Amino acid sequence: MIRFGIVGFGLHGDRRLMPGFALSKQCKVTAIQRRDLQKARASAAKYKVRDAFDSVAALCASSEVDAVLVTSPDALHLPDTLTALAHGKPVLCEKPMAMNADEVRQMVTAARSANLLLGVAHVFRFENSIRWFRDQIAAGAIGRPVYARSEFCYSAQNHGRVWLTDPSLAAGGPISDVGVHCIDTLRFVLQDRVVRVTTRAVSDGRSGPVEAAAAITLEFARGTLGTVLVSTRAEYRTPLEIVGETGVLQAENGLTVDHPIELRLRHGDKVTATPVSNAGAYALQVDAFADALEGRAEFPVPGKEGLINQEILDAIFRSMNTGRTENVAQ
Repeated sequence: MIRFGIVGFGLHGDRRLMPGFALSKQCKVTAIQRRDLQKARASAAKYKVRDAFDSVAALCASSEVDAVLVTSPDALHLPDTLTALAHGKPVLCEKPMAMNADEVRQMVTAARSANLLLGVAHVFRFENSIRWFRDQIAAGAIGRPVYARSEFCYSAQNHGRVWLTDPSLAAGGPISDVGVHCIDTLRFVLQDRVVRVTTRAVSDGRSGPVEAAAAITLEFARGTLGTVLVSTRAEYRTPLEIVGETGVLQAENGLTVDHPIELRLRHGDKVTATPVSNAGAYALQVDAFADALEGRAEFPVPGKEGLINQEILDAIFRSMNTGRTENVAQ
């Protein structure tokens, strides 16, 4: 049983992580860290977690913690990860992995030097829906992918993560918050790399210095064109669609974990529908990390995958600022 300490526990911990750990077969949470010790103790009591800390270093030093899950604001991912690694603890870090690619390189280098596992929490890679898309494309079910679309919208009105509009804490607005999930999903299902990006974004009075919505074009090495649409102003939706030369794969809410969804394979007028649930994705993610720590398998989303996504994000933000198509660093 791998004992996790969660750094930066907050809304995501309540809504997603703790329900995931409750379903896990190989992991449990033994420590929670929040900046406010009283809140940390309240969260620990709510979930019957052994220890509560207001110090990242103290949690990482605990003999009751085998691995650290970093869920703090983006700007703290680098220092929190380095602190955990310095205490000899492997790290599963939330996305986006850091503020920029240079920070991610520091994290990857530190983990390699310490000979410790560093993973990035791209949970959608553990969803049944996303594996179905990947398997169908790999099997040639729709021929060569021509066009790929992933969207992620949610309303940030009265959102609990108030730091998302603070550029000193957040790597960006919805581009880095949920757009990185869309990018990683398209990379994963297409098994292809992004070589160029073009970005258009808008902001408003509530988003402040970060974007409120964006449209991103991704050019893949094998010729597929991808689009990613993100917004913190629209109601929740996560459609996913891959158009191939001989067929189409579709899911109205292909990324959701909240309810069962229908996957559709379309050939002309013929549609084959497959119902699936992604409810176990968060448990599968931490159990896969445990498998890696105990030598049963490699973790499928290592830090180098987070670095690739961060290089794409850096190019997207360059394009947003320059108005030009930008190459992705290789």
